[in-house]
Amino acid sequence: MAVFDRTPTSASAASSKNSPPSDLDVIVIGSGVGGLVTATQLAAKGARVLVLERYVIPGGSSGFFDRQGYRFDVGASMIFGFGEHGTTNLLTRALNAVDVQLETIPDPVQIHYHLPDGLELKVHQDYEKFLQELIDRFPHEQVGIRRFYDECWAVFNCLNAMELLSLEEPRYLMRVFFQHPFACLGLVKYLPQNVGDIARRHIQDPTLLKFIDIDCYIWSVVPADRTPMINAGMVFSDRHYGGINYPKGGVGQIAQKLVEGLEKHGGRIQYKARVSKILQENGRAVGVQLASGEVIRAQHIVSNATRWDTFEKLIPAEQMPASERNWQRRYQKSPSFLSVHLGVKADAVPAGTECHHILLEDWNRMEDPEGTIFVSIPTLLDPDLAPPGYHIIHTFTPSWIEDWQNLTPSEYQARKEHAVDRLVDRLETIFPNLSIGLDYQEVGTPRTHRRFLGRDDGTYGPVPAKKLLGLLGMPFNRTAVPGLYCVGDSTFPGQGLNAVAFSGFACAHRISVDLGL
Repeated sequence: MAVFDRTPTSASAASSKNSPPSDLDVIVIGSGVGGLVTATQLAAKGARVLVLERYVIPGGSSGFFDRQGYRFDVGASMIFGFGEHGTTNLLTRALNAVDVQLETIPDPVQIHYHLPDGLELKVHQDYEKFLQELIDRFPHEQVGIRRFYDECWAVFNCLNAMELLSLEEPRYLMRVFFQHPFACLGLVKYLPQNVGDIARRHIQDPTLLKFIDIDCYIWSVVPADRTPMINAGMVFSDRHYGGINYPKGGVGQIAQKLVEGLEKHGGRIQYKARVSKILQENGRAVGVQLASGEVIRAQHIVSNATRWDTFEKLIPAEQMPASERNWQRRYQKSPSFLSVHLGVKADAVPAGTECHHILLEDWNRMEDPEGTIFVSIPTLLDPDLAPPGYHIIHTFTPSWIEDWQNLTPSEYQARKEHAVDRLVDRLETIFPNLSIGLDYQEVGTPRTHRRFLGRDDGTYGPVPAKKLLGLLGMPFNRTAVPGLYCVGDSTFPGQGLNAVAFSGFACAHRISVDLGL
């Protein structure tokens, strides 16, 4: 099995920039999609922006790595936000803002579920086709199904009626309210609500409610009772409105194109620049110190790191503001993932297979480590990602870092190999010839995610520690430290590429107002 270091083979990806100037408006720590959207939006408005990235390519969880003719996505490949209409197509809008384009490939089925007791369901982009498949399996819930998804559309239509910017900017809020009063009131209604409560108003069948649980869990990492309705309204509707669209060349192209646009508009990115400290003077964030000792100053600092990394490492934990301590009582780290990247012979993937799958054999194990298996086969959409005659299968499942600690190198390697064997054995219920078709495999554990993505414990992101009032507890971009902002999945509205793009638009808007742009 290959060593999992994710070092790109292309020389251009590893290029680094020259020393940056000191008269910066904004430093962005990390080049995840949230950080890059913040940076590009500000650069497009004329701000002097520098992005500091610890690795040798941009993207973070949305990055890529090349191996033996395969181009693997680091994270998930089920991408929202590339629609052509409305205002929720945030990835399209982010790229357009800096005059770059990215070809995408539509996926007619968001996901194919393989669930307990033989329950097989496909979430088609065609909304009526999806509803009919659900109604065919649960005919006694026909009215409830339509009423529940109608409420999801009500949320989405409110969001899709307005420009999505900073909820911390009073003039924006006033303008949006006067332009779209009913949409705003609709969002206020749903803001404190969770999906499970609304689903149970309309649906009684326990298996159908479990399906809604897992339909939330695959992106929120919590069941419906703890998933905010605002987020679900976006996901459950946009998969039919804008659809799922895969970037030609892989998910890593999103970050690559954003960097191209950033530089086109005068912004800069510096690779192999690990920030070790956020510098403060008189309680205000004024710059950063790199691991090399170099100090770089700016008027505003944006952290695209998790809030745990930001307020326990980049800022000493003993200086953590009270608001952050309160946040940590409401939210906890989700598990990381065990990721297995496979190259397989094409005949290991049966004809007619969809790109994305979820496998769960026991409802009671949905949230357990290695309970739910996520599968992506991006070469069904973009064959150029693999050598001719081969496919990529990226499979991943929740895993806690504690299960991978305190191991010798040989124990660590053996545990990875046993984990691959377990996953492949389970996946052969979907792909019967998988084991005999293997050509290449590489494994990433929570330790890998922590090392290469710089995320505390390799976590996927924050999840509610208990049932909360929808999104009311999720912080916005400004922090209790003047001059310091957060962006990404630790801020409103949470996880997912389109969600962190929303966070980036909001953060850039708030900073641009502060800068007078």
